[in-house]
Amino acid sequence: MTRIPAVERRAELVAAAVRMIAAHGVEGATTRRIAQEANAPLATLHYCFASKEMLFAAVFEYVAGQYREVLTRNAVRGDVETTARELLRGLLEWYVANPDVGPAIVELISWGQRQEDKQAELVYNEAFETMRPILLNAASSAGQSVDPSTIDDLIYIVSTLSDGFALNWLVFTDRAAALPQIELTLGVLNAWMSANLGDSSERGARASRASA
Repeated sequence: MTRIPAVERRAELVAAAVRMIAAHGVEGATTRRIAQEANAPLATLHYCFASKEMLFAAVFEYVAGQYREVLTRNAVRGDVETTARELLRGLLEWYVANPDVGPAIVELISWGQRQEDKQAELVYNEAFETMRPILLNAASSAGQSVDPSTIDDLIYIVSTLSDGFALNWLVFTDRAAALPQIELTLGVLNAWMSANLGDSSERGARASRASA
């Protein structure tokens, strides 16, 4: 039997934990179920993770890393408005393409808030720390003068719209409806940017609507 490297086995167990949390909730995602989902002996899981809490901490890090990867991948070279739209679009399309992610995140955030180490904040802090330099660099490259506090507000809007869409997708999982809802959600972002970032946002919004 081929020996699977420990790093690879840990990654398989974390991915299996995400699927089991999405399907059964945090309490129902037992170590036995997770090990079976990963096609690994239960003893291997306990070897890789000394406790269920350590496994879930790795799951939080994994989800935060996924956010970072999605945001970085969608960091287009454009002005603030164009960049913010693509960041949000990338997140929304990621939720649709990965239906286990939304339920797992909701379960994890709810569970994490009851823990003392505030792991639930990890995902949001990671998203903020990833988006902020992307948007600041976009403003600098485009020669835009945008107050850093406005950038922070924009990040909050993107995060909130993303969360709302994720919850709706979690409830209905209607792919046909989700596609126009992505454009509707982007329209809300366009409206906020038009009101808070000036004329260039409205030009970008018109271009976005025309493209859609």
